[in-house]
Amino acid sequence: MFPILSIPVPFDPNIISTGVFVLSWHGFLSVVGAAVAVWMAGRSAVRDKLNKDLVYNTAVWGIVGGIIGARLVHVFDHWNFYSSNPALIFQVWSGGIGLWGGIIGGWIGGSTYGFISRQNVGKLMDIGAPSLLVGQTIGRVGDIINGEHCSSSTNLPWGWFFTHSESPGRSCIENSEAWSQGFFPLGTSSETPVHPVVAYEMIWNICGLLLITFLRRKLKPYGSIFFVYLAWYSVGRFFLQFLRLDAVKFAGLQEAHIIALITFTISALFIAFKVRFGSLDYDVESNVGGRAERRRKLKESS
Repeated sequence: MFPILSIPVPFDPNIISTGVFVLSWHGFLSVVGAAVAVWMAGRSAVRDKLNKDLVYNTAVWGIVGGIIGARLVHVFDHWNFYSSNPALIFQVWSGGIGLWGGIIGGWIGGSTYGFISRQNVGKLMDIGAPSLLVGQTIGRVGDIINGEHCSSSTNLPWGWFFTHSESPGRSCIENSEAWSQGFFPLGTSSETPVHPVVAYEMIWNICGLLLITFLRRKLKPYGSIFFVYLAWYSVGRFFLQFLRLDAVKFAGLQEAHIIALITFTISALFIAFKVRFGSLDYDVESNVGGRAERRRKLKESS
């Protein structure tokens, strides 16, 4: 039985497509999401009395690391294809990025710059957490337009299907291998509704944004909000990934499952042993002289 709310998605996944250059909606909106995230980080820097230019510089390094990480995760997940087409590995603008790689690569790039420039890295991480959730959600709009992620069919009251001939979502449902694995019922057509997994993830992200906004300035030490964000996203992504038809890597788990498990374990350990409730009652412009400043304030309050 078709869902009551069965939404056709008719969009061409590409804004521009020539023989030499392809610009997908996913790629374009990922850039928009990154720009909004940087803008939000700059606003937070002013509010928290940080040097805005240094925060922007950190964000730039985070973006570079995020792009590299996102592409690497995607390429590793589809290595059978890219090993035969190595020239396509570097065509990031045509689509094909792994969000987990963007998060981890962005964290490595931004934290490395923050450490080298002697910033309070934990505080920068906390500033980045809500920005990342907003940026991820904007980028996921591009996934919806592209029909980029294959999902299993649904008997729930809602679902969507992709009608454009170039949409990856349409080719997913025409894949006989997916039928044989039981992801689609017999008699499946290109108009069989599938789970809107990307929309589920966007809703999960918004709930996570509300959570870390509520916890802001209530947890210490600095960096705690970032690990709460990682734990929250890991839980949602792990369970939602069972509705996606990505390649299985190990013990019935997909690549995103494995990364989510590792990330959640690290985040949960940090939260369990480091995070505590309390007021973060000190602010310094950077980590230069930050420890001395904190010692002075603690001495004055004792």
